Amino acid sequence: MTVRSEQLTATLQTALGEQLVGVTTVHGEVTAVVGAEHLLAAAATLRDAPELAFVQLIDLCGVDYSAYGVDESGVVVDGGEKSKPSGRYAVVYHLLSLKHNWRLRLRTFAAEDDFPVVGSVIDVWPSANWYEREAFDLYGIMFTGHPDLRRLLTDYGFIGHPFRKDFPLSGNVEMRYDPEKQRVIYQPVTIEPRVITPRIVREQHYGDSEGFRKG
Repeated sequence: MTVRSEQLTATLQTALGEQLVGVTTVHGEVTAVVGAEHLLAAAATLRDAPELAFVQLIDLCGVDYSAYGVDESGVVVDGGEKSKPSGRYAVVYHLLSLKHNWRLRLRTFAAEDDFPVVGSVIDVWPSANWYEREAFDLYGIMFTGHPDLRRLLTDYGFIGHPFRKDFPLSGNVEMRYDPEKQRVIYQPVTIEPRVITPRIVREQHYGDSEGFRKG
């Protein structure tokens, strides 16, 4: 942990108080986690407090932690279960303080997995508008208070949210031109589910073997 990250961590703990669930530093990058019920208040503090002054929202994205700590074959990796978050869906905000030359990753988790809902931060950072629409489109995360929450990247007739871990790779529907109706129509997908890239199994530290070095 660097001196600057220590200073930012201490400032966050003082300014946010009980709103702060936790704060960590990895590779010099500070991540603060707040509860969804405190998100809007914490966001306003991060922007308005002169000792923080995070006036710029650089990016916002959704995250699906449903398969966190598990490899593609369903096997739990070392330490995966211990570090797995309690919630499935999270929203991550990347903030910049020009005044202090600080960068911060702010994370909050939706209270429910079946219907993830998080408050919109548009009133705090207006640039969140299309970012929140993207997170809604790709992950199905609802943002209460958003003035125009509708799909941004997928088509009007799209079913599901393609960045969710349980979304089928082949999708749910496909479109084709119907010569009888003389227009494009949607129909259930005809591609059978399949694994495109097979899992490669190698022994641990295989690169250290004598045969590998000779090759």
